[in-house]
Amino acid sequence: MLLPAVVLALALVVPPAPSSRVNDYAGLLAPQQAERLERLLAERERATGAQVVIAVFRSLEGESLEDFSIRLAEQWRIGRKDLDDGVIVLVFLAERRVRLEVGYGLEPVIPDAVAGRIIAERVAPRFREGRYAEGLEAAATAVYDRIASGGAAGERGARGAPAATTLAVLLVVGVIVGAVVISQLGAARRRGYTAAHGGWYAPRDVYRGGSMWGGGFGGGGFRGGGFRGGGGFSGGGGRFGGGGASGSW
Repeated sequence: MLLPAVVLALALVVPPAPSSRVNDYAGLLAPQQAERLERLLAERERATGAQVVIAVFRSLEGESLEDFSIRLAEQWRIGRKDLDDGVIVLVFLAERRVRLEVGYGLEPVIPDAVAGRIIAERVAPRFREGRYAEGLEAAATAVYDRIASGGAAGERGARGAPAATTLAVLLVVGVIVGAVVISQLGAARRRGYTAAHGGWYAPRDVYRGGSMWGGGFGGGGFRGGGFRGGGGFSGGGGRFGGGGASGSW
């Protein structure tokens, strides 16, 4: 029964929620480098509303990277409430590991594969050469570029493409239904007029709801998200569900 308590005691402690975007707990960055990154993140946050935070640690101290990352994300809650538009860049020097933890709201914009490519192509090559500040800046720039351009395209795709597809489907279905009705009415007209009513008739199954198609045509609403507004750094409210990617250098 003591083992879980011992493991919990040995777990890497999550620092308190930060008041800045660049959090260097390992003393990796020079003050000028940290200030430059802070300015970059603040400017891009003002432009997009999304929040990106950097956290550099000396070591994982034996803990799983993904476990610690999600614990930190759940406690820091980077990103705006209800938008969940936060990203945390975590670096662990001793293990030479990097992780991009992506908030719920940005997972469609920065899926795991994209996060992995950012690490492999933008971060790892610079880190291997000891250019840590440049690697972190490249990661932040890639994330924000994805939000501003790929993210906007993703939002248009999420809202516009399904709407256009639904419209196209409705048009096709309308044409088919119209053709069937006209065909049935034409057949009825060719068969002649009814004696009782003195007019043409169509088979009842054309009009009975669902008898020809096995059910009505139902459409579900599409819920699209968006990036709304801006605001200063607060680091509170965003949710994370384990989306993102890990890598090494």
